[in-house]
Amino acid sequence: MNSGFDEKPKVIELRKNSADLPADLSGGRYLTDSYYEISVNRKQGSWQIELFLAPLDKPLEKKYEGRLFEEQIEEPRVFAAILGRRQVGWVELGFQKWNNRMRVWELLVEEGFRRNGIGTALMNRAIEVARQKRARMVVLETQSCDVAAIKFYLKQGFDLVGFDTAAYSNDDIKRKEIRLEFGLML
Repeated sequence: MNSGFDEKPKVIELRKNSADLPADLSGGRYLTDSYYEISVNRKQGSWQIELFLAPLDKPLEKKYEGRLFEEQIEEPRVFAAILGRRQVGWVELGFQKWNNRMRVWELLVEEGFRRNGIGTALMNRAIEVARQKRARMVVLETQSCDVAAIKFYLKQGFDLVGFDTAAYSNDDIKRKEIRLEFGLML
């Protein structure tokens, strides 16, 4: 934990029509100077797939814009991390009945509060809720250029369970931003 914060975050659940619910989460951003490059080689009867860390030609800034309780989320639940009286992080979950998995739809910690245990507290709550629901695993999506998030998910016990090289556009590989799926079996 960073020495800047002695207080542990308190994690509370937010309701859809609560006055405490943020209108949007448009303040999130990250900078990266590397990404996971994918190599997919098809040979007779098989594929060879490799992801490897590679430097970007120039640093990339990605900005996040989103809202909580989007329509497509089944059984949404939102939790906020509180320091003092301020919300500094959020996680949104949705239970996928068809395959008995809990999906983390959003995980965001404000910039000045990262690397202080807030993301871990939120992820721990997500895993606890998934276990209470008797989900078989927790899954989430990130991009191959969000190296800090990937390191965080690996540290939390998640592992790569899939990828999509055309999730965001037909140029995802060229843009160095492919969808990676991570999962934690419960």
